[in-house]
Order: sequence, then structure tokens, then C-alpha cells
Amino acid sequence: MQRRALGRSGLTVSRLCLGTMTWARDTDEHEARGQYAAFREAGGDFIDTADVYGDGDSEKLLGEILRETRSRDLVIVATKAVSVVDGGERRRDASRAHLMKALDASLQRLQTDYIDLWQMHAWDSTTPIDETLATLDDAVRSGKVRYVGISNYSGWQTARAATWQSALPGRAPLSTTQMEYSLLNRGIEREVVPAAEAFGMGILPWSPLGRGVLTGKYRDGTPADSRGASAHFGGFVAPFLDQRSNGIVDAVITAARGLGSTPLEVALAWVRDRRGVVAPIVGARTSAQLEQALGVEQLTLPQEIADVLDEVSAPSMAYPEKAYR
Repeated sequence: MQRRALGRSGLTVSRLCLGTMTWARDTDEHEARGQYAAFREAGGDFIDTADVYGDGDSEKLLGEILRETRSRDLVIVATKAVSVVDGGERRRDASRAHLMKALDASLQRLQTDYIDLWQMHAWDSTTPIDETLATLDDAVRSGKVRYVGISNYSGWQTARAATWQSALPGRAPLSTTQMEYSLLNRGIEREVVPAAEAFGMGILPWSPLGRGVLTGKYRDGTPADSRGASAHFGGFVAPFLDQRSNGIVDAVITAARGLGSTPLEVALAWVRDRRGVVAPIVGARTSAQLEQALGVEQLTLPQEIADVLDEVSAPSMAYPEKAYR
């Protein structure tokens, strides 16, 4: 599998990232182990999780697999903090007190003494951003974290955080921003992509298959074994089951037929090769689904097909993001 630099850092990672959001919930231990083995065999070494996935059980399962396979130093582990899972009044807490506690808990579940990429899962409007970012600096200086990033920040939030970290020497630069990005959701192209590019941050697209819709499996209804039929994810998939999405999916299916490929591979190749993207995060419920996605390594979209997909899925651009580019 080809490799790419993680933003402007010296770290390189596989250009696909294994997502583990469903692990220990919709993906059992047997399937998770199969996914890990298939991903490693394909040359992948970049794995993403979060402290809230399965209320921590995703990290715990990943830690067990890393210990069993003795492969901790062979992979790049990314995890996230900020979201609160204890039922408190705050959904997000990026305070020093919460983050340091969350970091130690993640290290314990992952059975490791360092995290390669520690990301702030969401913006916390109740905590001063300088407190959050100072905590990231301390985490890197402590050796518990090697690189830091953000997730789900808007354009202005991204620019503010990145500016703060680049203002003085000795601060840990933000290496990545993890955002939803696919042919069905290109909103980050308005402000986040330019901000990331300006500050040298690599983009890690989550849900690069449009919450599964770009595979084409929802064109004739909702399969009983799909995320759309799941109690956890039904509401998550529903927004992309509309007329606009259907038109984009039709274009992807047509392109796949012309290339002798699959809609999944076409959609994934498109986002993988967008400007600023380091590695799309591929989350699958089963090993079979993951192996289908790994086939994208052999596919590069012809420019004319990429252009057609760009046109059919183009996000609306207006003042000010369009006027001054």
C-alpha cells in the first residue's frame, strides 16, 4: 500500500486508515481480528479509534489485538478525546482535567505507553482554546503523545487553533484534521480544506463512502443487514437517502461499470486522491466488506471520470468562500 506524509510532519502512514468505530459493538472480536489481519496483510498500518467508540471497548479490543500480535510498534495508532460518555451534563469537555484523565484511560485500554496521533474529537465552546491546546503541548512533551490533530472543527475553528499552535516555537503543530468528506458531503471544501492547506494539516476523511450510500446498496431500499437498518446508525444514514444523493450514486455506478470496478472502489478512490487528503478512514462491519475496500489500492480514476464526478457532486459556493479564491 502506498504511503503519504501526515501533514507536514515527518511521519508517513498508509494511504488508507482502518476505522474501528463499530468494533466491540456491531463488529465482534472475531471479525475485528480478521479485519486487522487483512489490513496488515494489504500493507496498511494506520488505525483510528476513539475513547467514545463502544464506550471505550473499541480501544480495549484494539489494545488486546496489538498485544496478541506483538505489533504495537509496527502500526500508527490514532485515537480521539473530548466527547464525554459518563452521562454528565456536558457532551464535550476539552478542559485540561478531562483531557489528561482521558489520555491516561486511552493508554491503559490500548495497552501502550504512547499514542501516535491524539486528536480533539470536537470543539468545546465552554473551554478556552488556549487551555485545550496547552494540554496538547504538555501531552507531546510528556512522551505520551507523538503527534496531535483535531476533528470536526469548522473553518474558523481550524484556523484559530492552527494559528495559536504556530505562533511561538515549542508548540506542537496540528498535523491533521479529521472531517466527514465524500462525494455526498463536500462541505469542507468551502473553508476547512483551504485552512488545512494553509497550515500544512493533512485531511483524514471519515465516512468516505457517504455513510455507505455510495456503495449503491441503498438504491432499491434498505438492506436488513446494513447500517441503515441498524438501531445505532439508521438515523445517521437517512440524510443521504434523498434525490440528490441518488443522482450522485447513479454517476458512481455508471463510472464503475465503465472501469470494470465497483461503486465502492470508485467513490473511495475519488476522495483518497483529493487535494490535501492523507488517508480516508474505512470502517467496515465485516472482514469481507473491508477486503472489498482494500481493492481500491489498484485503482486510479481517469481524469475525465474524476471531472464528471466533481461536476455532479459539486457543493454550492458563494460569497465569501468563492469570491476570493
